[in-house]
Amino acid sequence: MLRKYFAFALVLGLWACESDDGGTVQILRPTSITASIEASTVTEGLVDVTVSAFNANFYRVSFEDTDETVTLESQDGKASYTFSESGTYAIRSRAYASFEYFIERVDSVTVTVSSGGGGGGGGGQGIPTTGYTTPLSYNGLSLVWNDEFDGTSLSSDWTHEMGTGQNGWGNNELQYYRPENTEVRDGYLIITAKNEIFGGRNYTSSRIITQNNQSFKYGRIDIRAAMPEGQGLWPALWMLGDSFSTIGWPRCGEIDIMEMVGGGAKDEVTHGTVHWDQNGTKADFGGSRRSPNGKLSQSFHVYSLVWNQNDIIWYLDDVEYHRIDITPAALSEFREKFFFIFNVAVGGSWPGSPNSSTVFPQQMVVDYVRVFQ
Repeated sequence: MLRKYFAFALVLGLWACESDDGGTVQILRPTSITASIEASTVTEGLVDVTVSAFNANFYRVSFEDTDETVTLESQDGKASYTFSESGTYAIRSRAYASFEYFIERVDSVTVTVSSGGGGGGGGGQGIPTTGYTTPLSYNGLSLVWNDEFDGTSLSSDWTHEMGTGQNGWGNNELQYYRPENTEVRDGYLIITAKNEIFGGRNYTSSRIITQNNQSFKYGRIDIRAAMPEGQGLWPALWMLGDSFSTIGWPRCGEIDIMEMVGGGAKDEVTHGTVHWDQNGTKADFGGSRRSPNGKLSQSFHVYSLVWNQNDIIWYLDDVEYHRIDITPAALSEFREKFFFIFNVAVGGSWPGSPNSSTVFPQQMVVDYVRVFQ
């Protein structure tokens, strides 16, 4: 059920500007701007806005949240945002004829959030309170490195990669990576993907790495995490070879401990893959497993890798679902040291773009990462 708020404004006029040949080109100013604002009582905190105007070529809607203003751009005048706390918020709608010429209106909406909220790591239901867990010790193995995320900020083992990379980090991804989308609180690492304009992109997220700080060759790796959900979301817990900065990808090798490409039933599936160089071309070998407990956002799961000089084996909640023999000479990349990368991508060649069903913000929540040898 939706609560609806309608408003109407009328502005008349036009502008004139000089064309390339010295003549005058008239640009019609947008008129008759309207805004339909719908606060959902089904998905707490979710607000949908539809703006329309005559002579408008595109629209921008700004949601003035408590700590920040999130601005979304669209061609059809539709925008959505999920507030994490109850309150009355201002919404600024603009209709543009061009980047210089626009009209705007300001409205307000009241939303109610009973608890938590804010999306992700449970697909809008807050951080899960249940899920699989693994021990802090194993017979015959020693804990050589771990991060339990017990502080209030990332440790010095991690650094941020920022920006858009080359061609969307090589995958046509749509997000801008920035440190502001990472937080450490209550014993969790939280990476949040948002639908907001920054750095020329319509989405923001974070990507953190242990390159030059922590890297490993062989062992058991356990990562307990809850995923985001929705079409176009692409969370990943993965590794690149230490040689990446000198010989590049895929020659350095890549180990994807887990990836998920969101949307519908795909929100239930984890993928484990390796990539390497095969005589000058990229080679891949991957497997997947569907969670028997539904979406990977609804509870914590442990994504594990057991890696030695002969094999790499993938587990979901201690159930093996994929393995590869790395003894052939062509797979020598996987007998070297690798560093960690944790990120949430938005869009890209594999998951495709978000659509109207995708709810933002979304979060990947990591409880711990542990390496045993």
